[in-house]
Amino acid sequence: MKVKYEGGQVLTDAMPDLKKTKFSLAGIVFFIFCAVSGGAFGIESIIPASGPGLTLVLLIVIPLMWALPMGLYVSELTNLAPVDSGPYVWMKMAFGEFWGFVFGLWMAVAWYLTGASYIVLATDYIGMYVDMSPTVALIVKFAIILVFTVVNLLGLEEVNVVNTIFTFIILAAFLAVGIVGLANWENNPFDPFMNVESGAFSSLGVGIAIGVWMFCGYTAIANLGGEIENPRIIPKGMKLCILVMVISYILPTLGGIVSTGPWSEWGTTIDYSTVLLTHVGKWAGVAFMIVAVISQLALVNATTATAARSFMILGKDHLCPKFLSTVSKNRKVPIWPIIILAVLNAVLVNLDFEILVIILSPLLFVCYTGFAVAFLKLRKLYPVEKRGDLYYVKGKLSPYYIVIAMLIIGIVGILMNGTEYFLLGYVLILFALLMYIICKKVYGGLSVENPLQYPLNPKTGLGKGDTVRVGRFFLIFGVLALGGSFFLRWYEGDWGHDYYLDLYGSGLISNWELMMTILTWLGVIMLALSIVLHLVGKKADPIPDDEECRVA
Repeated sequence: MKVKYEGGQVLTDAMPDLKKTKFSLAGIVFFIFCAVSGGAFGIESIIPASGPGLTLVLLIVIPLMWALPMGLYVSELTNLAPVDSGPYVWMKMAFGEFWGFVFGLWMAVAWYLTGASYIVLATDYIGMYVDMSPTVALIVKFAIILVFTVVNLLGLEEVNVVNTIFTFIILAAFLAVGIVGLANWENNPFDPFMNVESGAFSSLGVGIAIGVWMFCGYTAIANLGGEIENPRIIPKGMKLCILVMVISYILPTLGGIVSTGPWSEWGTTIDYSTVLLTHVGKWAGVAFMIVAVISQLALVNATTATAARSFMILGKDHLCPKFLSTVSKNRKVPIWPIIILAVLNAVLVNLDFEILVIILSPLLFVCYTGFAVAFLKLRKLYPVEKRGDLYYVKGKLSPYYIVIAMLIIGIVGILMNGTEYFLLGYVLILFALLMYIICKKVYGGLSVENPLQYPLNPKTGLGKGDTVRVGRFFLIFGVLALGGSFFLRWYEGDWGHDYYLDLYGSGLISNWELMMTILTWLGVIMLALSIVLHLVGKKADPIPDDEECRVA
């Protein structure tokens, strides 16, 4: 593909109706922190699974292999193309309309569906200290939805004011845990180094699978790129936020391990509040649980802002309903996506949507890794030598460090997250393909405004060359399914049958052997389809030789 690039930023006026907001360095740090973390909640599960020593090591290694590479490519690409719906735009710029749509949809669905989980968790934390009937609990959930819908309808400035307040409270609470824990040092944090009963490989695999989730979501800031008046502040904010997160994870975790025990009971009878409860008093433990509620509310607030912008450019490109790109006249915010998200959350908080989280999990690993590959491709299409004073990652080997590190951790995360996650993730993988076909036929896509540049195939009603692209889609995910089935048979073969049966009791995901069989045949079928579509497409629907990938 060819690009007519003469230097500087691109797509700076993609959505001119959006209000520009000037972020301070602290504002960028706090937004990213609330979108990604909300505190160290979740690390409690790593300690008994991996062992205290290995947990502390992973909290240093994972940021270097996952968080920093992701933060670097997000910073560079957001400065190159400061536009809302950034992840969709990156893939479109690098690999065209088809891949832009599927990756953009995966991320949009993820952001739309995860907010409800934070609302439920916040209500559950409240319920630990306040008796609530089901009706009262439902009212609390609706109240949370209403409050943060209003905040987001007011605009990004208001969103970030709330994020700032929440972040100060969260960081202060975890700092207190760290200080109190270290002041009451009793245990060796590296005794034992790992969970010897689980074995080295299992301890490492589980620790990585959980740990990478504690450093995910840095692409959230890219969804707001078109509304940030000073995107050049993002790289500094990103690096500072990663540093803040590492410290806010390691300090309280170390303080907790050395001051409470046994380490095997973390995540069940012991958590971060136990440190304050034990060494300060009941009031401090209760106060920390209030912070746990605030943490979930911070995630709700930031996720609402992120999700609301995920369809902005898709709508402009005629790949989804146009009203998803509608901006309110007064506040200049995407009003309909915010309202739709509120209605969706009101429905999801009443359902058992755990299965949705399972389906989403592997797709996020695929997306984050795919964006790293797009970053490398965009380096070639938009040479850094022409970018002038725009931020880009320095060093000849840096792009390869970013991509290789993301690939290693991404693949490990996909394969070691669990067979049920891996298999059910294919529901959304194939859903995105189906939605592309539907949306392309219904709305027309890029060919609506540029029929010569993005011609349609009159026989398929899709873009010219899409037969070949779909074939490549089946090839990539067919190899992943088949290769994953072989790996999981080896990795989980000794314990998989009993584990999934005990965990789920009945149904597809309780039957490990059936899941393995489905994965194997899914891989075989997708590979067969990839061959057929490639051969057919090469003759009847080839990708145009002179295809250009422009950002307009």
